[in-house]
Amino acid sequence: MKVVVAHNRYSSAQPSGENSVVDAELAQLSSVGVTVIPFIRSSDEIADMSAMQKLGMVGSPIYGRKAQKDLARVIETQRPDLIHLHNPYPFLSPAVIATAQARSVPVVQTVHNYRHECLNGLYFRDGAACHDCRGKTFDLPGVRHGCYRGSRAQSLVMATALSVNRRNLQGADCYIALTDAIAEHLRRFGVDDSRIRVKPNAVADPGPHDIAGDGFVSIGRLSEEKGIGLLLDAWRRHPQNSLGTLTVAGDGPLRGVVEAAARERDDVRYVGQVTPKQRDELLADSAALIASSLCEDVLPTVVIEALASARPVLTTDLGGPPSMIGEAGLVCEPTVDGMAEALPLMRQRARDLAPVARKRYLDTFTTEVVMARHLDIYRRVAAGEPVNDAA
Repeated sequence: MKVVVAHNRYSSAQPSGENSVVDAELAQLSSVGVTVIPFIRSSDEIADMSAMQKLGMVGSPIYGRKAQKDLARVIETQRPDLIHLHNPYPFLSPAVIATAQARSVPVVQTVHNYRHECLNGLYFRDGAACHDCRGKTFDLPGVRHGCYRGSRAQSLVMATALSVNRRNLQGADCYIALTDAIAEHLRRFGVDDSRIRVKPNAVADPGPHDIAGDGFVSIGRLSEEKGIGLLLDAWRRHPQNSLGTLTVAGDGPLRGVVEAAARERDDVRYVGQVTPKQRDELLADSAALIASSLCEDVLPTVVIEALASARPVLTTDLGGPPSMIGEAGLVCEPTVDGMAEALPLMRQRARDLAPVARKRYLDTFTTEVVMARHLDIYRRVAAGEPVNDAA
């Protein structure tokens, strides 16, 4: 099978888990015999553009004329069985869906966020969940609040792109929803269930280990929506060293808050950004991972990595993580009270939940399991069959 994978890479100045997921998936597809034709653009290109070139690309999220010509040429020369779209913004635009279908090439889109009807893709604004644009044909509240990159002008362009391309955004032949939460988001947006298939991402197996681990670890972007402030406030509700050590890894706008907490308490440790090897070591050394998001996080890769390392997860009841972990962890309300109450319970149960976490990974998130489902989606789409047997 020959597949064009289309993706607009996020800027390297704003590290994106989606870029990493796409890179891993390209390698995984190649490893199972799929001929992959990358159709990749990068937002890093913008920095090297002249002022006139930047002005000329204002309309790219709406149509992306050059991308449509380039994709049409790739289809003509490569004759792919299907197009697999990830992020279309800003260079590709959702118009690539129509460009492919006009040439009788079906389109699969993996939906990594909620941008179909939310300008920042998070359903989060001003420190809280926000659904002001849900169900609207034009995201005027998002424009008014400058939800896309903190700019009303850029938000207006993105809102226009979503409105103009609504038919394209609803029209892919198949949508891969990473979680049940994304599947529900797509149904609300008007996508028929027969074109939605829930399929998570995979991570490589680090292998089993016999390390018991102690304390907790939090790994990710240090930002408001990821709930690091909530976690630290909940941690302060408990006497020092009563829960073991809280190790925090990552970087972001709230780094100073974490550094201050580490100076304040000897049971909080900040280690900065970590390599994949260091991440695996942190997970093995801990008893559990904490995913304290205040936003409707979709499918944090670190949650899967924790399960792979036989580490249960304490998460808030928002977005995808609750369904990801199944019985391999605990779910709490996204409040300081909820997290503070759950922390000692997680500490008590972590060791017993370790094998449950490892089994959850082996049953659901290994490359072999996920790629089998992925190839079945490709086969069905290429054959014009429904991708969801339950529809």
